[in-house]
Amino acid sequence: MAAVIVANASKNLFGQKSLALLPRATSCVVCQNRDASDIAAMKRGTGGRSSFSGIVATVFGSTGFLGRYVVNRLGKIGSQVIIPYRSDAYDVERLRMCGDLGQILFFPFQLRDESSIRKTVQYSNVVINLIGREFETKNFKYHDVHVDGARRLARIAKECGVEKFVHVSHLNANKDIQKIWSGSKYLKTKYESELAVREEFPEAIIFKPADMHGDEDMFLNYLAGKSRSDFLRTRIGLWKKGEQTIKQPVYVGDVAGGIVAALKNPEVIGRDIECVGPQRYYMADIVDYIIRVLRREDEMKRVELSPIVKLKARAFDLFTTRSWYNMEKLEREAITDWTNSNNLSLEDLGIQLTPLDERIYFQLHRLRKNAYYSEDLGEFADPAPPLTAEHYQPVKSTI
Repeated sequence: MAAVIVANASKNLFGQKSLALLPRATSCVVCQNRDASDIAAMKRGTGGRSSFSGIVATVFGSTGFLGRYVVNRLGKIGSQVIIPYRSDAYDVERLRMCGDLGQILFFPFQLRDESSIRKTVQYSNVVINLIGREFETKNFKYHDVHVDGARRLARIAKECGVEKFVHVSHLNANKDIQKIWSGSKYLKTKYESELAVREEFPEAIIFKPADMHGDEDMFLNYLAGKSRSDFLRTRIGLWKKGEQTIKQPVYVGDVAGGIVAALKNPEVIGRDIECVGPQRYYMADIVDYIIRVLRREDEMKRVELSPIVKLKARAFDLFTTRSWYNMEKLEREAITDWTNSNNLSLEDLGIQLTPLDERIYFQLHRLRKNAYYSEDLGEFADPAPPLTAEHYQPVKSTI
């Protein structure tokens, strides 16, 4: 094995030697700008997790659904990843396996504590903001996380001389948001976060994904879960029965691959990138197919969203602190996905999109009724007609 030359032998704030950490002036609060050629000159290896790609990335929100995929993709190309976390240390420990020994570093932080944020980004040349909030709590509202938090991260990253800042928003976050009932505060604050990031970091790359599906997602698993149906689990209520809502869900691995690809593409600086799947579906068709995959055609059906279902969602909002099933979720579920031709797409980054129908069966297989039994091919299909003498007649040649 070829020896790896350590370019900077001084220990960093994590107490470890690193190829990526450069000395900085301790007398100045704002970090000094770094020369990109210095970091690029330290690339070592032939590629893969045991190499160093020259990317030192701080990934905020890495414990979320998309974050785990992004950290794995970064570690796969030999990047050094700094993971700020505010939860228990055991919640992020699994991410250590995404990179080589010493390449995945952890540091506790608070979104309102600028000093802790500065410590996690001061040695990085890439900062990725994946922090989001699906529901409000008494400590963090949508505006606190999406707008104030994103602005703070972008401003500190700019002060510390970070070269690339990636911010993840939402596909339907725009100036004119479709209003179903009272309007989506989630999408409204996501749009305001884009404006805030552009003010603090004009060269930021903003990703706008649609509903993402994948293992442990909150799209397919949410629609197939017990909380989404009624109390008897016999009906799934949708706005207009889902027949007037069109969705274009995207595979989470494709979004993560697009984020990593954007770090190497200088043409996407300051651009918006829309992340959608290759196919558009009516919400009604998605739910009907989920019911078939779950083997519940005889006991479940898709119906109009009733006042009882909305009352159930409001009850979850009032009496629970962590609820994925709420009125905000129902609002966003009924909004149609629209794309803008002026924005880039994942295909422009060279990503081959994964269709939903290639993943949905395997993702929901564990939730099937009588999942212990797997039918043979064509077992429950209509029986084929019996063969007659005509089937055995020789085919006449036309030559």
